[in-house]
Amino acid sequence: MVDWALAAQTGALLVRGGPQVPREVADAAVTDLRELTVEAEGHVRQLTNLGLDLPLLPGEVVDRPGWVRSAAAGLDALTGRALPQQGGPFGPILAGGAGVQTGLVLAFLASRVLGQYDPFGGPDREGRLLLVAPNVVAAEQAMDVPGHDFRLWVCLHECTHRLQFTAVKWLRDYFADEVERLVAGLAGGGTDSLADLVGRLPEAIKQGPKLNLAELLQSPKERAVFDRLLALSTLLEGHADYVMDAVGPQVVPSVDTIRARFTTRRKGGGVFDRLLRALLGVDAKIRQYEEGAKFTKHVVDAVGMEGFNAVWRSPNTLPSRAEIADPAAWVRRLHG
Repeated sequence: MVDWALAAQTGALLVRGGPQVPREVADAAVTDLRELTVEAEGHVRQLTNLGLDLPLLPGEVVDRPGWVRSAAAGLDALTGRALPQQGGPFGPILAGGAGVQTGLVLAFLASRVLGQYDPFGGPDREGRLLLVAPNVVAAEQAMDVPGHDFRLWVCLHECTHRLQFTAVKWLRDYFADEVERLVAGLAGGGTDSLADLVGRLPEAIKQGPKLNLAELLQSPKERAVFDRLLALSTLLEGHADYVMDAVGPQVVPSVDTIRARFTTRRKGGGVFDRLLRALLGVDAKIRQYEEGAKFTKHVVDAVGMEGFNAVWRSPNTLPSRAEIADPAAWVRRLHG
């Protein structure tokens, strides 16, 4: 359904160049980011008690085209089992069209992503931690914040994601299985009939902006999988945001300034930029950071970090979508 090689080529070709900086500044940023991933993960482990016995490894620093190619490869690995191969004479044409469209999206996102942990990336598909150097430099310059502090702060977030998947042994396979269920259902035509969709309209109207078009088009089975994935991704993003701010005051002196300016930057952009972000779900992603961080803070305040770490015991201890919005309900379910 998607020609991922073409998606990578298209995105890498169309992505805009990074900021113009002296060579020595670019080299220093690359070295700094690579080394700071090791320092950052050490701080994250001390706070979370996750992965204390794992080796401390540096991350990889890439440019924008490098991120596009890595993202395309990771998406291919994640969805490859579920997406059917297009047969017939029009199969390659359809896959190519989807590849070009995906490449356009990746090109747009490549100028905004600061870093990413891809649990399915790398030569052996065992995980890959990436920092996008030109985007980090552009962000710290635009916000006028100390470069070293901001780079460490970004690394704290991404290293938290790496620990989530490397320290919690079942999480990677669980996430892949859930994505496969969702993609297979959509690709297999599992969406309900028009009559079913019309029947759900009253509830959709009642919920208003809480229910988006994608959810309306899903069958109840697909919606259940979608809800689990949404709750999980909200937890992962919010947990990482909580950790980067909780560690910050001890190791990032300007963390309060960085957080304030970064939050403003997340919501910025012109009309066209905001429209694209809404269409691509970037604004929904921002809400995930906020909702997940609120969940994490409430639970840690109520039962401590060890009590919070009960989320990682098994898929059954993950919060539901409703519990993300009502963390006290999760605390009652897990801790009586």
